[in-house]
Amino acid sequence: MEILEQHPDVSVGVHLTLNAEWKHYRWGPVLGRSAVPSLVDDEGYFFPSRALLYGNNPQLDEIEAELRAQVQRAVDSGLQIDYLDYHMGAAVQTPETRAIVEQIAADYGLAISRWFGEDYSNVTYFSPIGSKTDSLVSRVNRLNPDAVNLQVVHTAPEQSDMNDMIDLNEFGLPNMAEHRFHELQALLSPEFREALEHNRVRLVTYRDLGLESMQRPEIYRD
Repeated sequence: MEILEQHPDVSVGVHLTLNAEWKHYRWGPVLGRSAVPSLVDDEGYFFPSRALLYGNNPQLDEIEAELRAQVQRAVDSGLQIDYLDYHMGAAVQTPETRAIVEQIAADYGLAISRWFGEDYSNVTYFSPIGSKTDSLVSRVNRLNPDAVNLQVVHTAPEQSDMNDMIDLNEFGLPNMAEHRFHELQALLSPEFREALEHNRVRLVTYRDLGLESMQRPEIYRD
């Protein structure tokens, strides 16, 4: 927050969260375990996966209350909040939860990530260590000129707490810290900057796109 206060040009979003996937590093709801009991395990933490969360029959009113609390906490920070996205898709798992997210966004005047017809990719996440810069440059060279292009990245410095993190989901990558450091290096690489300039890529934020451009994604339409 201190860094963002110094850079008001950065578009800030709320990463709506209903699960906590890391072994030895767990978190729970903003509202506390007693307020949303169907969203937490026996220890009061969010479940590691979407499957375990929805297998616990989470109550929609509790989901809405918790997500609203997360947004309100961010708004109360004093930062300008521009958009919502969602941790591992848990908050948009069903038509009912997507409707909740859409209503919260409308109530707060916020955009929703992937509600702008974005051509989406997280190719650097799955790219092998040592090839992430090449993957990112290749992605820039193949951008869809007729769409908003969204590249999701996960970054961490070389020495960080990520070194001790283990993803409890089956698809979680081993050596997560190294993967995230190499994603950071790809973003900072001269090759990436050169590709942006060569392809005349215009970098935009969700603040730039404007709420009037939002549309429910085809995959989410009933």
